Amino acid sequence: MKLITVRILSLSTILAGCLGCGRPSVLIRTTERLQFKGVYVLIDPNDPNTATYAVDCSSPAHWDGDTMYIFYAWGHPFRASGPNVSHLSTDTQRVTFDNESTWKMGNRWSESTHKTDDGKLYMWYHNEPPRWPATTAPRIGAMVSDDNGLNFRDLGIVLEAPPGSNNPQTANKYFKGGNGDFVVVADREKQYFYFFISTYHKTKSEQGVSIARMRYNDREDPKGRVFKWHNGKWSEPGLGGKVTPIFPAAVDWHRPDADAFWGPSVHFNTYLNCWVMLLNRAIDKDWSQEGIYISYNSDLANPSGWTKPKKILDAAELENSKWYPQVIGLDKEKRETDKLASKNARLFVAGLSKWKLIFQNSH
Repeated sequence: MKLITVRILSLSTILAGCLGCGRPSVLIRTTERLQFKGVYVLIDPNDPNTATYAVDCSSPAHWDGDTMYIFYAWGHPFRASGPNVSHLSTDTQRVTFDNESTWKMGNRWSESTHKTDDGKLYMWYHNEPPRWPATTAPRIGAMVSDDNGLNFRDLGIVLEAPPGSNNPQTANKYFKGGNGDFVVVADREKQYFYFFISTYHKTKSEQGVSIARMRYNDREDPKGRVFKWHNGKWSEPGLGGKVTPIFPAAVDWHRPDADAFWGPSVHFNTYLNCWVMLLNRAIDKDWSQEGIYISYNSDLANPSGWTKPKKILDAAELENSKWYPQVIGLDKEKRETDKLASKNARLFVAGLSKWKLIFQNSH
């Protein structure tokens, strides 16, 4: 059995970023393999031999009674369900959007969900306007469902990069700009939703992992009600506003040797009593994975409170250096998911888990 220990080393960093939640660390142990079913796709549309089941984003989950629902996506979301994360159905259902017949703006990937007390399920999607053969600039939209995510009503685009912020000469394999590859979580008091977004602006100072937020009560009518964090304030509009990244790109996303964190996932950890973020790190224009990183913060409203990301898995330990790390909590009684976990949890990367996380907390 393999054991990896990662600790935050600097006490001053911990106290600044995780006040009230002690000195968090995590143990990673290899465990039995667990693979999400995913979506049946042709990796090469012209080659039937490339048919496989795949996951191309984070896989948000929620509970309804004794049933866990989870979403996979490959340009469109599909839903699976089961009694727990280890026993999800092998069949999946394609979800529907109310505007599919008129939608002309490209694929939509499910990234985050939140179920409210009245039974509604809110989902936020990563949208890539048609690009081929050129690169695209992603943006973020919202939708809502009354039947646990089988059918959705689109609420519109809520986060988008500023006009003129694309780099048409980019060396990047996928994006010339945009806001995408994100996660949304509600704070514990249900005052705000926080959006942790990857930003690909043409200007390096606005590249990296950035934050926006929206009042919880604005969820049904979100367009124009999301505000980005910029220069110490929640002052910039979600549609077209500027950002100040919490984890800036080390090397410009649009250079061949790009180096940047992206694709965050965030959960609240009840054992640590703080928020935990996992991150990818890309090290070139092709998004080659360098490793999986972790960061902690006791207060979502404090963007500067996140601790310096520490590597917990090297790319060599991943299969095909895949992206999209996320935690899935294991306690059914506590309704743990990708948004809530405690001392013991599973680590998934691109829908595959070979690792158990054991969170530690010294005071």
